[in-house]
Amino acid sequence: MKSIKEILEGPEISNFSGSEKTRSIVESEIISRWGRQELKNFDPLRSTLTAKNWIMKFGMIPKKGEKAIRSFVVLETRDKKDPTKIVKRIKSVYLFHYRQVTELAKR
Repeated sequence: MKSIKEILEGPEISNFSGSEKTRSIVESEIISRWGRQELKNFDPLRSTLTAKNWIMKFGMIPKKGEKAIRSFVVLETRDKKDPTKIVKRIKSVYLFHYRQVTELAKR
């Protein structure tokens, strides 16, 4: 099992698309929870993932009582009635920072 340090220094693992708006939302939440100094550890490609990614890729789960950081992605799909038209919709994404996860206990 990889340590948090290995995860943060390893290859990019997130599906982050590079949106400045979503990055600023997550950054402001990190500042409000852990302070401005924690921003130096924030990397949207490694340090903030969905619960599913933490579990499936690293065997880590969110700590009990932790609240997710809410962000969003814009999905573009073709309209079923008019295939030439592209429809955009917003999907909420719930992320957990590396400070919010712990190793899954072995049974």
